[in-house]
Amino acid sequence: MRRVKESEIQDHRSLQNVRILDFSWVIAGPLATKTLAEHGATVIRVESNSRLDIFRSYTPMAGGIPGVNRCGFFNTQNSNKYGITLNLNLPGGIDIVKRLVSWADVVIENYMPGTMEKWGLGYRELQAIKPDIIMARATTHGQTGPLAGQGGFGFMLQAECGFTNLVGWPDRAPAGPTTAYTDTIAAAYLVTAVLASLEYRRRTGEGLLVDLSQFEASLSCLAPAILDFTVNGRVQNANGNRSPVAAPHGVYRCRGDDRWCAIAACSDDEWHALCQVLGMTGCAKDPRFASLLARKEHEDELDEMISALTVNWKAEELMLRLQQAGVPAGIVQNGQDLAEDPQFRHREVLRVIEHPEAGPYTDIRSPFKLSETRGDLDRPAPCLGQHNEYVCRNILGMSDEEFVELISSGVLE
Repeated sequence: MRRVKESEIQDHRSLQNVRILDFSWVIAGPLATKTLAEHGATVIRVESNSRLDIFRSYTPMAGGIPGVNRCGFFNTQNSNKYGITLNLNLPGGIDIVKRLVSWADVVIENYMPGTMEKWGLGYRELQAIKPDIIMARATTHGQTGPLAGQGGFGFMLQAECGFTNLVGWPDRAPAGPTTAYTDTIAAAYLVTAVLASLEYRRRTGEGLLVDLSQFEASLSCLAPAILDFTVNGRVQNANGNRSPVAAPHGVYRCRGDDRWCAIAACSDDEWHALCQVLGMTGCAKDPRFASLLARKEHEDELDEMISALTVNWKAEELMLRLQQAGVPAGIVQNGQDLAEDPQFRHREVLRVIEHPEAGPYTDIRSPFKLSETRGDLDRPAPCLGQHNEYVCRNILGMSDEEFVELISSGVLE
């Protein structure tokens, strides 16, 4: 097969003929549609001035100045999309959506179940407009079941899924992840479901309804805890940085201000290599640490010994020396570390985009690369209503008079 040259793929992307009408908000939906847009899909995001995406008011804001177009989190989740603001409580707003459905291949939403139906935009109604439409719905608990109508955000859902119970220390209240972990998991499944649906439509000519439960998607990461209970009757709880299959297994202070290195030794070979790097050669033969079971029995003492030595090392140097010796290790990176990470720079993970109001901001590329097509970040996230005219005039082909009427009637917010 002939390999496509770099010069040939600038305007050739794997999803360049896919059209997506995006009603999603917060993280799960927007992150998925961003990934699809980066690989060529044309995404039109529908918003409303009367009920903003909560991430438009989330911190940090560019320059510390509040504004609906200045949120860094929102902007990094919505690159490469067009934005239109519609009042869907007016018949004219629904009419515009129906025209956009005729244009689209996929409609994506993650509202509470029943919201789209309230506007007359459920799957059956969309099918009546375009029989082969794909509708992807990514709600908290899916469209059916006793909890289907329960709303919420990732912070609550990760507690319900069990993440919060497993993150923290045994003698303290549960801590949980510091971000909406369930949203990012659901976004990956949503991308997969959309691609599978497009392939199904290509083969059969028929559309599909995707009913994705963020709760169920997240359970894939909790399989060990679920299996431990169903097989052994044992309930796992937070255990700090400890692991049942490794010792040492923790985060150890290094030289400098708040610098740390995570270290794990799962096998005796890794333990002996760790001892060699840290100069603990006598410990390798100490009966207290001669096996994994023995090290687990003396884990507090082991952590104290290691911490007394790692504090003399620079975190980066310690990580590299341990990795070279075959010991799993990684520095605890902060925001500055990530921005300057040489691996990220090599793979061009981060890219600066110029936003019309927020100014230059650093965006994050899709984590996968395709050998024959390009994925890129071309445009910043849309300002609120930025592409109203473009969508109406260029995509829907409206006249000047019709566009002005939509503004004056309040359909275009």
